[in-house]
Amino acid sequence: MKALTYHGPGRRTWGDVPDPVVRDPEDAVVRVDAVTICGTDLHILKGDVPEVEQNRILGHEAVGTVTATGPGVRTVMAGDRVLVSCISACGRCTYCRGASYGQCTGGGGWILGHLIDGCQAEHVRTPFADTSLHKLPDGVSDEDALLLADILPTSYEVGVRNGRVGPGDSVAIVGAGPIGLAAILTARLYSPSRIVAVDLARARLDAAKRFGADATLTVAEATPEAVRELSRDGLGVDVAIEAVGVPESFELCTRLVRPGGRVANVGVHGKPAVLHLEDLWIRDITVTTGLVDTDSTPLLLDLLAAGRLEVGGLVTHRFGLHEMQDAYDVFADAADTGALKVALFRT
Repeated sequence: MKALTYHGPGRRTWGDVPDPVVRDPEDAVVRVDAVTICGTDLHILKGDVPEVEQNRILGHEAVGTVTATGPGVRTVMAGDRVLVSCISACGRCTYCRGASYGQCTGGGGWILGHLIDGCQAEHVRTPFADTSLHKLPDGVSDEDALLLADILPTSYEVGVRNGRVGPGDSVAIVGAGPIGLAAILTARLYSPSRIVAVDLARARLDAAKRFGADATLTVAEATPEAVRELSRDGLGVDVAIEAVGVPESFELCTRLVRPGGRVANVGVHGKPAVLHLEDLWIRDITVTTGLVDTDSTPLLLDLLAAGRLEVGGLVTHRFGLHEMQDAYDVFADAADTGALKVALFRT
């Protein structure tokens, strides 16, 4: 089969690799019908995730059709159309029993495209199929479902839920890429009074406006004073969600929140950020971090199927699976291409 493989920082190849097979009784093999590229894949290619070995097939977000299962798999079978979650869950360890699947100690967690071969391929082996695949309703398209593999649950769980967004809150979202836009969509489920989006690119701020941001600011405009003016009582936002993964965006979030506010870091950081405790200790600020658990995926899938979660417009560029290299180039150059999320389909 063909797959996208990693060969050290800055080097990737689309070429022939062995077909995956069932190795464990709880495995399934899935034919990839739709797949996407994540900002985390770009971090890997920059060398920010040293655990990723050379020749690893990248990717952790896909929709496909089950082609084979191990004898221990009970809830999916060959022919089922499934969402391949970015997180694999053994279902038995202490963390999984508490629904913290991202911290699985039984061989799961974020492993696809990280510690084992991933989804940017014609087929993928998926461990723990019963707890890591989600059967899709007929009315949900491959493209829409693809967005629930990672960015929607990540934004919801690590950003909105960790940040404890509530009715009437003012929320700043720093970074209006796919994760930031998904945070806008899922924050709106809780009826905040105002959502302010911050980004370097005017095109992404325009997209944030379309997805429901009440106000948009460039990074240069997003001074604490300007954001305080946009907050409900002039004291700053209740919640600041970091959706970029660079030190400057995290440090900006800590300056935008009101006393008693929450900073929810979602971005994947490859460099240290300064935590200014000399300023924050007296302001009663809560800072959260996290890897997505995907325990919210069934809920988000229900909302999507019911028409309560509108994800149209997040995918801006579409390719055939064999055009993987072109898709990477477009996604990596989002400032010029205007790419938000790219989707690749079996043709």
